[in-house]
Amino acid sequence: MSSLAVNEQPTAAATSTKVIQPAWVRTVHWINAVAMVLMIMSGWQIYNASPLFDFTFSKSITLGGWLGGALLWHFAAMWLLMVNGLVYLALGLATGRFRKKLLPITPEGVIADTRAALTGKLSHADLTKYNYVQKLLYAGIIVVGILVVLSGLAIWKPVQLQYLTALFGGYDFARYVHFFCMAAIVAFLVVHVALALLVPKSLRAMIIGR
Repeated sequence: MSSLAVNEQPTAAATSTKVIQPAWVRTVHWINAVAMVLMIMSGWQIYNASPLFDFTFSKSITLGGWLGGALLWHFAAMWLLMVNGLVYLALGLATGRFRKKLLPITPEGVIADTRAALTGKLSHADLTKYNYVQKLLYAGIIVVGILVVLSGLAIWKPVQLQYLTALFGGYDFARYVHFFCMAAIVAFLVVHVALALLVPKSLRAMIIGR
């Protein structure tokens, strides 16, 4: 019994000190979270000035107070998001993190893990590995993030960036793309926060790395 305990001790210690989220991942994650919240709230105020649909967002959840103020917040957060996003993409590719964490993604794996999640049987024991649902969501949100930035630029500078605006089908269609990308990001954030609360150790890992 004593020899077994001795053998298990280093393993337990190694597990408790294992770095799950590197410092650079944690840094860009929290900067991105702040930038995204600022952009969403200011974006809702901008939307209210010229709604696409028959509703507006409550002023209690918008930022800027008026169109001019919202634009200032939106552009400031936009540069923060763009620079931080480029750093994240560059480091994710250079370190091989994207390849290790997000690939492969298979339809069979997504279906199986979705079924397991819906029945409460999806394991969260090993935080170093993403399940197929996580892989799909994280890969998808990267694509959505790129689209929301590009469509935003197309709306911001439709004349100077006319070729980019044309790729989105024109200014009006670019606004719809931007809106639905925003909606997808908000939905992702809701699910992301809910899962972090359901699996607290994942939140701890994103704060202290272990």
